[in-house]
Amino acid sequence: MSMRLARTLRATLAHLLLAAYRTRSTGAHNVPPGGAILAGNHVSYLDPILLWCAAPRPVHFMAKVELWDSRFIGAALDRLWAFPVNRGAPDRAAVTTATELLSSGMLVGIFPEGTRHHVEDSEALGKANAGAAFLAMRAGVPVVPVGIHGTAEALPRGARIPRFPRVAIRYGEPVRPEEFTEGGRKERVEAMTAEIMRRIARAMELAKEA
Repeated sequence: MSMRLARTLRATLAHLLLAAYRTRSTGAHNVPPGGAILAGNHVSYLDPILLWCAAPRPVHFMAKVELWDSRFIGAALDRLWAFPVNRGAPDRAAVTTATELLSSGMLVGIFPEGTRHHVEDSEALGKANAGAAFLAMRAGVPVVPVGIHGTAEALPRGARIPRFPRVAIRYGEPVRPEEFTEGGRKERVEAMTAEIMRRIARAMELAKEA
């Protein structure tokens, strides 16, 4: 039931939403056919929605567990391929769910900044959490950096009525865990996280130019 609903929405309403924002996606060839993590910048509630709609394959997003406090929202998220994560502490259940999805060839969406990043310069990135790199190394899958441009103007902080500027999504060159071999696990995760954020920043630049 949940898979059918999500696939129906991806084939119908998703196209209308992408058209409303004149969304342009580039670099989709960088998304591999197997399991991978999509890691993007996060400045608006629209980021996961538009990426969910635009991704070349179905994507399962990690979402803060507080969203499941609402029975209605939680039920909707369950049917739209999302799964909860406790951002305040290590969450073994979320790690297990993400690993199983990745190992079965699925896409998992993560925003390394952890939450919407509010700065005057919407092109700047916030401090990254290490979850994407940790999961990539655990599951042995690449991380595809995603740059999203335009959503900060589409739904600014505090706005009640959305605007409809053009939005661009750029998929960058994957970051692969096997490229990081020096040091212990902590050092390798930190090095991979830094490279993921560097490539997200580059993808943002390319999205802005699209």
